[in-house]
Amino acid sequence: MTFQELLAYKKSFSLAMKIFEMTKSFPKEEIYSLTDQIRRSSRSVSVTIAEAYRKRIYPKNFYSKLTDSDAENSETQVWLAFAFECQYISKILFEELTSESQEIGKLINYMILNPEKFGSKKE
Repeated sequence: MTFQELLAYKKSFSLAMKIFEMTKSFPKEEIYSLTDQIRRSSRSVSVTIAEAYRKRIYPKNFYSKLTDSDAENSETQVWLAFAFECQYISKILFEELTSESQEIGKLINYMILNPEKFGSKKE
């Protein structure tokens, strides 16, 4: 298996791409704050899942990278809330993207709680 085959990776990559497309319509004054931040945090979820998978033979590194990924996922949810409250996205889109992010969080936590299923050892 490769990290690209992990469900958490696939879903987080897909969400990051949806967020990228969505932020193209954000106001120009948000480019260095909200737009940049939500793009970075959403992309970081996938990146740190990939890093965790590559470090899976080192249980502490695997766990650490996955908790970083989970934190970035939570940050993305906060930025989505800001986008909604600033009225840059609809309630329906906010709920849809937040739900996807919550599902990703559950997948990441499954990996954290079941490291042996991903080639790592439980501490």
